[in-house]
Amino acid sequence: MPRLEEIHANLIDRLQEAKEQGWLGEVAAIEASLAAAEQKLAAMRDLAARHTTVHLGMPDLRGVVARIDSEQRNEDAKQQP
Repeated sequence: MPRLEEIHANLIDRLQEAKEQGWLGEVAAIEASLAAAEQKLAAMRDLAARHTTVHLGMPDLRGVVARIDSEQRNEDAKQQP
């Protein structure tokens, strides 16, 4: 975002210069670019403000451990005469 903010600031400076010089075509083009940059900055700020953390909870490994334990007992039973 800092890069886009720098571009936005530069556009404001360029717009002021274009107005001072009377470059009407340049003023219109810069105003369009400035509006697009402002829209993009607003979208980026909205996205950054959203709560993006997802709580997944603690993993429950009891089922996995029980299955492995059961499989091990089955293997042990097969190996006993």
